Amino acid sequence: MKTISQLAGCGSYLPQNVVTNDDLAKKVDTTDEWIIARTGVKQRHFVADGEFTSDIALEASKRALEHAGVDGAEIDLIVVGTTTPDRTFPATAVRLQKDLGCGSGAAFDVQAVCSGFIYALSIVDSMIQTGQAKTALVVGADTLSRLINWQDRTTCVLFGDGAGAVVVKAVEVEEQSTDKAGILSTHIHSDGNLEELLYCDGGPSTTQSSGYITMVGKEVFRHAVTNLAAVVNEALEANDLHNSDIDWLVPHQANKRIIDSTVKKLKMSMDKVILTVGDHANTSAASIPLALDHGVREGLIKRGDLLLMEAMGGGLTWGAALVRW
Repeated sequence: MKTISQLAGCGSYLPQNVVTNDDLAKKVDTTDEWIIARTGVKQRHFVADGEFTSDIALEASKRALEHAGVDGAEIDLIVVGTTTPDRTFPATAVRLQKDLGCGSGAAFDVQAVCSGFIYALSIVDSMIQTGQAKTALVVGADTLSRLINWQDRTTCVLFGDGAGAVVVKAVEVEEQSTDKAGILSTHIHSDGNLEELLYCDGGPSTTQSSGYITMVGKEVFRHAVTNLAAVVNEALEANDLHNSDIDWLVPHQANKRIIDSTVKKLKMSMDKVILTVGDHANTSAASIPLALDHGVREGLIKRGDLLLMEAMGGGLTWGAALVRW
């Protein structure tokens, strides 16, 4: 027998405060047309005062547990991908562990910015396959509105807040089984030489403040298209599959132009892409599980579909996961 990691359910949550491009134009020198043309973003959700990353992560987690038919007490591992934890320490994941009534196990955060969900999923898959966990919760949650520099019109329009989660269960199958349901493979990368292209100019050991997002947009765009296409091909080659085998591409929702360019480079059809960037903007680690949950709830993604999830974020970090839903 062998152990595989299967996605048993998903859930997501968006704060109630919807901010349109026209709303932003009242406080920033920009227009709805300018934002849509360059990013594809029409609106985003911002947390309210007193609403934190753990709050929206908790709501997404509850929905994922309900969808999977799993009780919080069954969860023995929680990994949260986030750039905006409630506190410098402890991890946001331990607050979820408490609020969800998890009896035991481990809970920790992963910091890989927009690639955080892929990194977290990769870690969970490894821990399940080595027998360290049986039922895990993988969460991507960020409140990037707390890191926005409203004096930078090129970046402040890009981001939003949100959370998404999946429940991953260990399933035993025959060693020679051809059933490939579950996580087929994950692939993660980083290049610290490119750190200065996308970063937050604060931190507890330097400025003792969270700082603001700083980005060299053109260079990030170029590396995103190149790296995302490469890691998608890496995942396909590792599983002896082709672009045509993918039922749905579930990309990080950073910018529609990046998604369009990546899809073109991969010679895929936009009809196979889950798109939420227009309504959610860039929600960092939350964007992939948000898009996944949208696809499932809308009846687009069905059991048995082959999904390719990919992301790139500050670091630079990037990665992909090939999953049979």
